[in-house]
Amino acid sequence: MTSSVIAVLRAAHADLYAPVVTVLAENGVRAVELTMSTPGTLDSLRGIRRDAPDGVEIGVGTVTTVDQARAAVDVGADFLVTPTTNLDVIATAVRAGVPIYPGGFTPTELWNGWNAGATAVKLFPASVVGPEYIAHLRGPFPDIQVVPSGGVSIEDVPVWIAAGAAAVSLGGPLIGDALRGGDLGQLAERCRRLAGVVAEPAVA
Repeated sequence: MTSSVIAVLRAAHADLYAPVVTVLAENGVRAVELTMSTPGTLDSLRGIRRDAPDGVEIGVGTVTTVDQARAAVDVGADFLVTPTTNLDVIATAVRAGVPIYPGGFTPTELWNGWNAGATAVKLFPASVVGPEYIAHLRGPFPDIQVVPSGGVSIEDVPVWIAAGAAAVSLGGPLIGDALRGGDLGQLAERCRRLAGVVAEPAVA
């Protein structure tokens, strides 16, 4: 993952993705997670990847089964994200050479995902523990790479990055109502605000 932010998109249908992905990409968000909980996600992926600007990574999240993982890989997902630590799903992605970010919360879950070959582990819900949790994890697991997700605001991003997060996952605080007919100009403004806080130094 070359981006410090992963935008998470959940919509009533995948037909709503394209304009939001365009605004994100045009305003500096270079990694976008489309979710399996959105109907039509896999059918839309090829077209969205084709139309996205160069350098934008389009992944698939909420992957819960091996069959879903294989299907996402088959349609060209740049990365996979899971809500749980499913070792079979992780192995499927590792064998395919596709980056994977499995979800977990406890040290055991996060270590099991990392030890199974995850690119980084998704800490969810991150807001429950806060950025200092990364330092605690790195006591016994000094090399572990962590992506916080859940309850993270735009203003929280630089603090998590300063604490050592590999990237930060943002859904509602960034996307807002853009997937429900909201103002895309406001989405662009949130992206610019995000770019501003990411560029600022922070103390963890």
